[in-house]
Amino acid sequence: MTPLIPAYGTVSLADLSSSLLTVVGVDGNNPLGLAPAERVLLFLVDGLGADLLRAHPEAAPFLSARPIRVLTAGFPATTATSLGSLGTGRPPGEHGMLGYQLAVPGAGYLLNCLRWTVPGPPILPDEWQPTPTVYQRATAAGVSASYVAPSKFETTGFNQAVYRGVRFVGADGIDDRVEGVRHALAEPRSHVTVYYGNLDAVGHRTGWGSPQWLDQLAVVDRMAERLAATLPPGSVMYVTADHGMVNVTERIDADTLPALREGVALLGGETRARHVYTAPGATGTVLETWRDILDGKAWVVSRDEAVESGWFGPRVRAEWLPRIGDVLAVPYTDCAVTASVAEPHESSFIGCHGSLTPAEQRIPLLEVSTR
Repeated sequence: MTPLIPAYGTVSLADLSSSLLTVVGVDGNNPLGLAPAERVLLFLVDGLGADLLRAHPEAAPFLSARPIRVLTAGFPATTATSLGSLGTGRPPGEHGMLGYQLAVPGAGYLLNCLRWTVPGPPILPDEWQPTPTVYQRATAAGVSASYVAPSKFETTGFNQAVYRGVRFVGADGIDDRVEGVRHALAEPRSHVTVYYGNLDAVGHRTGWGSPQWLDQLAVVDRMAERLAATLPPGSVMYVTADHGMVNVTERIDADTLPALREGVALLGGETRARHVYTAPGATGTVLETWRDILDGKAWVVSRDEAVESGWFGPRVRAEWLPRIGDVLAVPYTDCAVTASVAEPHESSFIGCHGSLTPAEQRIPLLEVSTR
């Protein structure tokens, strides 16, 4: 099986972000060829893979009635990385949000990029991710940039890393989010993003396609229809996601297989996209061992191989290279590389993501316009 390398520069999440700026008149690249509009609304649904949506049109009649353009998420196919790409308009190798859990170079511990937790001195968001955001560029060009999301996100380090320059609108319920969008779109030139995360959360617990997941997909569909009704004349709404999902049927537990811990200093990433940081001089042995154990289940490559193959984009900034595992293990079967002791919660997930399979990489782009 061949990895689905994200289509950076043409149809990736970073390219969507750059194209949305041009929609509202900010100079830049428009690789997706999106048409101009006075206002743009991006409805970001966590975990809504294109293949997943196509598999259940009956649960989402409003969305399924529209043509689906397929984008690629980026690697890893995970929220921290994808929102970094959306927030900057750059591939992961340039913005540095290269996974869910990454080694802090020289520190001997991991940063959880999504929760922004670290067992050491605080990590400053604008130092970890210094690339200017699209929201800063929009604001500088006179466009009102707003982000409508749960209130608890506002002061997080992750939010400060990828949403700098945005006007945060705290809205916890769906009604509040729809109303927040309505007010944000009242601005004459506006770039509004609204986030919904429960589809992904339920998918983790019960698997995509489960009755609970289908109920959430129906909620997403009704929310999309309500958001479309808020669009003033001359506006456009795009619906997309940060990644897809697979349901795992096999777990290989690195905390109960001593061979998978031998020579490993830190185990980062997540179950479908592992960053394996090795002890000095152990990279070759670790690479060989992980390849043997995961043969027929995962792509296991060195850092150099992943970078040269373009997994993180056309280039990776030199200062970001130590954040990448010396070895990367990326399952392509319905397998998860868990760590039951270190990560008991994540190890219980049924629905997982992160890899370079079509189900995880392929995300939808749907359009509703009042232009």
